[in-house]
Amino acid sequence: MSLLDEAFESFTVMNKAMVDDGYGGVITTWTPGANVSGAMVFNGSSVMRVAEALGSKSSYTFTCRKALQFDFHDVLKRASDNKLFRLTSNSDELKTPASAGLDMRQYQAEELEALPT
Repeated sequence: MSLLDEAFESFTVMNKAMVDDGYGGVITTWTPGANVSGAMVFNGSSVMRVAEALGSKSSYTFTCRKALQFDFHDVLKRASDNKLFRLTSNSDELKTPASAGLDMRQYQAEELEALPT
């Protein structure tokens, strides 16, 4: 087991679906999907603290294995405390090259108070 694996914890991918509301509109529903492992780390830099003071949401970095590819605005729920996080970057923005010995990919994320409707 590597140090990277030891830092990982369990997350559930939340699947979004639009269903008919019976009145000509749609309702957004969320259901638990796949369980994945990764590490969510708070960005507590002084630059981020200034951005938060100006109204920006808290910023996190999600680190996982390269095989996990998520889309912009995918939502993850951390198993340990049920906190919700929305990914705010794309899968190809930050990953280790194929020649690297370290197998990881990183995403920027923000904390959510509740699932979006």
